[in-house]
Amino acid sequence: MIEALDNVDKTRAFNHKSLLIIDDDNPFRERLSRAMQKKGFIVSQAESVKGAIDQVRAKKPAFVVVDLRLGDGNGLEVVKEIKNLKLNSKIVMLTGYGNIPTAVAAIKEGAIDYLAKPADAEDVEKALLAEPDKKPQPPENPMSADRVKWEHIHRVFELCNRNVSETARRLKMHRRTLQRILSKRSPR
Repeated sequence: MIEALDNVDKTRAFNHKSLLIIDDDNPFRERLSRAMQKKGFIVSQAESVKGAIDQVRAKKPAFVVVDLRLGDGNGLEVVKEIKNLKLNSKIVMLTGYGNIPTAVAAIKEGAIDYLAKPADAEDVEKALLAEPDKKPQPPENPMSADRVKWEHIHRVFELCNRNVSETARRLKMHRRTLQRILSKRSPR
């Protein structure tokens, strides 16, 4: 509880506590927005590159959380626009497709951190409020390796339009094994 109060105090240190959350996953965006509002941020939302750029130009948010893959493009386009406008927004990139090249690209474009989805509000807040010269703390409750594997398999399944055969081929896995994994609940 004391740490939560410290973080609210950190948001008070900024004159402008506006936060723009950009993600095309509506339930995740809504959940994160509510949690960040409870933490003292003034939250606005966008679900597309175009909508996000319009909001960035109009509202000039102090903080931005942006998903890498959006329905109409790449979240890096939003990061580039923020930098073109010379805003001092602190940007955190979220993605379910974490890999080194995209992390490097996000940081080069101006993001201060890069988090794998599904990130919780605590991790996002720590990344946004971290001091620029300090290395961020590791997450308190990181996802287990089984959970990461489960998330990856389900994401590929969705990208393959829920086609089990195509998903199994892309994951280089036996079709029956994949079906067993898909039928189970997510691990903790």
